[in-house]
Amino acid sequence: MGKNLKYWIAFSLFSKIGPTRFKRLRNYFPNMREAWNASAQELKRAGLEENIVREFVGERKKIDPDFELEKVNKAGVNVATINDPVYPKLLKEIYDPPFLLYYKGNLSKEDEFSLSVVGSRKFSFYGKEVTNNIIRELALNKITIVSGLALGIDALSHQATLRAKGKTIAVLGNGLDRVYPISNSKLADEIVSSFGALISEFPLGTPPMKHHFPQRNRIISGLSLGTLVVEAGKESGALITAKCALEQNREIFAVPGNIYSETSQGTNHLIKMGAKPITQAADILDALNLTQVATFVENKKIIPETKEILLKFLSREPVHVDRLAELSKLNIATVNSTLTMMEMKGKTRNLGGNNYVVAR
Repeated sequence: MGKNLKYWIAFSLFSKIGPTRFKRLRNYFPNMREAWNASAQELKRAGLEENIVREFVGERKKIDPDFELEKVNKAGVNVATINDPVYPKLLKEIYDPPFLLYYKGNLSKEDEFSLSVVGSRKFSFYGKEVTNNIIRELALNKITIVSGLALGIDALSHQATLRAKGKTIAVLGNGLDRVYPISNSKLADEIVSSFGALISEFPLGTPPMKHHFPQRNRIISGLSLGTLVVEAGKESGALITAKCALEQNREIFAVPGNIYSETSQGTNHLIKMGAKPITQAADILDALNLTQVATFVENKKIIPETKEILLKFLSREPVHVDRLAELSKLNIATVNSTLTMMEMKGKTRNLGGNNYVVAR
């Protein structure tokens, strides 16, 4: 990827080549260097429309891929292409994933256990309390909280996660060389310094244009197993994120509110349309089968040899945990926690009554 990365970055500067057109280029050319330097005829053969090709051929003369790569490096921004292992797995599964992500901070496999939280910029005291309480519990259960760094429920979600020492990801609708809104600049810094991440598909220098935010919302929902809408008016942008989640076949949760409150009209409507009503964090953990995530994350610290030891004594025949502890010479707590992690990774199956078999 090294020598090709600058061409991925260069393509991201031409906004009319989005996920669909870029996919055509990837399918046609052996690498992005050849795509970038291709003739107009070849670009058309790759599936790009004539007017797009004409515009692109003119624009690329103004873009220096080496300079753009250097600019990204100087800004301390990381880049993940859709081919990179660090690229979020859940996001890759949506219909139109960004072909490239700019990010600051940390992305990890544990981010697969994530929930998007969105809501109104103008929140009520009720919305604030609900957000603080539910997000705190989710963060303590090692769920990564994804939101958009906007004023209101978004910012409250990030802040509640940080207070609980959890991980949160903010998706921006502009380049990562600026923070919007500027009043959340300190919050953005705290997210990065707390091993969270700031993410954007927009190249450096991109301003926060109005039409960027609906586009950004599909990433917020796409990064997560489900989307929680805390408070939302009838025309709230949070409902766009919920719509994206629906199109991505992800779960939609909503906090019921006062039927006379403007900030609850959107959430109450979502519930009428089939969203799961949520009154506590446990409702979400149960619905997404995430009750064991905290155990799983903690037990990733267990050395691989422990798993290998247990696998020696597991077969198609059920074995009780007490017998496994006896055979492996491991204490029962280590056996139980390792089996939980192995089950979540599809290595074992619990048949009930603490009897386990190998899953192959």
